[in-house]
Amino acid sequence: MTLPPAHPVDQRPPFGRLAALGAQHVLIMYTGCVTVPLVFGAAAGLDPAAIALLINADLLIAGLVTLVQSLGVGKVLGIRLPIVTGATFAGVTPMILIEQEYGMPAVYGSMLAAGLFGLLVAVPFARLVRFFPPLVSGTVITVVGLSLIGVGAGLITGNDPEAADYASGERLALAAGVLLFVVLFTRFARGFLGQIGILIALVLGTLAAVPLGLTDFSRVPGTDWVGLAAPFHFGAPQFPPTAVIAMCVVMLVIFTESTAAMLAVGEATGRPVTDKDLARGLAADGVSGVLGGAMNSFMDTVFSQNVGLIGITRVASRYVTAVAGGILVALGLVPRLGAVVAALPGPVVGAAGLVLFATVTMVGVNTLRRVDLDQGHNLTIAAVALGVGLLPEVADGIYDGFPAWSRIILGSGITSAALAAFLLNLLFHHTRSAVAGGPVPSQDRGRTGRAAEGSRGGEEEGRAEEDEGRPGKDEGRPGEEAASAAGCAPA
Repeated sequence: MTLPPAHPVDQRPPFGRLAALGAQHVLIMYTGCVTVPLVFGAAAGLDPAAIALLINADLLIAGLVTLVQSLGVGKVLGIRLPIVTGATFAGVTPMILIEQEYGMPAVYGSMLAAGLFGLLVAVPFARLVRFFPPLVSGTVITVVGLSLIGVGAGLITGNDPEAADYASGERLALAAGVLLFVVLFTRFARGFLGQIGILIALVLGTLAAVPLGLTDFSRVPGTDWVGLAAPFHFGAPQFPPTAVIAMCVVMLVIFTESTAAMLAVGEATGRPVTDKDLARGLAADGVSGVLGGAMNSFMDTVFSQNVGLIGITRVASRYVTAVAGGILVALGLVPRLGAVVAALPGPVVGAAGLVLFATVTMVGVNTLRRVDLDQGHNLTIAAVALGVGLLPEVADGIYDGFPAWSRIILGSGITSAALAAFLLNLLFHHTRSAVAGGPVPSQDRGRTGRAAEGSRGGEEEGRAEEDEGRPGKDEGRPGEEAASAAGCAPA
């Protein structure tokens, strides 16, 4: 008897094609992934050697979690779909604030605790995802992007206003050149080349920075070719309650990002995602927090541009992304590579970061476009959450008079916006319904109240976001190339 053909998700392409497609996934997400440790390391004032360590740890954990998501671990972890994960920008600002207040051991202690929290709430979150509709996730993702613009600007100008080269003509001209190249390459390049425009801009920008004296690769020759940083490199983990709460909020934001991407992958591959599948996938995000906290890395989310690549290549095999995970693990074990990336000049990284951060913002705006802001109190929810989230970004020191424990949460636009959007959504769309027994107003344009609320724990709402990572119908779709910042965030 002839066995039925395997589902495309479970098919294994020939070795040569498998390797090439896996490498392509890595190239697509690499820039967004390594930019996170570059930005955090620079903002935290770490030296190049420490930043190089973060980069290698970042790649290693991203590879391990990608393998878990693609291949699965029993019936406990991994969604078993073609998914590539990487460090999310959602955690950068809270991590910077925690480092400034408590130090690096607290950064990784709170991340470790948030990872354990993610493992505990993965199953209930998968069932209660209706409380995180596009109205909430779109607002938060928008604030994620906007809150990081200042970080990118600091990399371009330099973080010391007293320095001789602060906002110098050379730094600004170099950043402008990188931005111009990204725009031109995106406009005229096609297909895969168009998607790696930012990566090429980083290389060319670094070459242009050499004669300007803005590069320093002197530490690279002394770096080992193969190695692995010891766990808890920055010291025994510490767990300040406020820092832990802030990172747990970030974990919920990551869950919201990943949920949308996972549902999109299920739709793209023809294998619908069940609540159990989603719970296993979210639990893998929690594992990234545990591993990241122990191994000096970052929390991961699903990279949306790799979801888009599935639509372009029409290859749905999870073994392709497993190969990508293996490549990332191998790269994470090469300290010299991390040292090279860590030595990239600030104006070059800052200019590339501006593109990625602004793209995150536009992904959030695109998500909000799918929400009927004229219905119910959706406009009020989005406006208040956006305003609360941007306060600490536009008014530096606004919460300096508050207790130190509260500044970690209120001082981060991401965590404050996430809390505000979530609580306001409960107040306007769920509390009233619970008390009065009335219907919940629809939050998505053209949908019924039941569809917006989601009989499957919000599946309909999660799918409303899926187009942001699915460029299969239009390769030139805005946001396709760098949607990972939402993830890399991102997402």
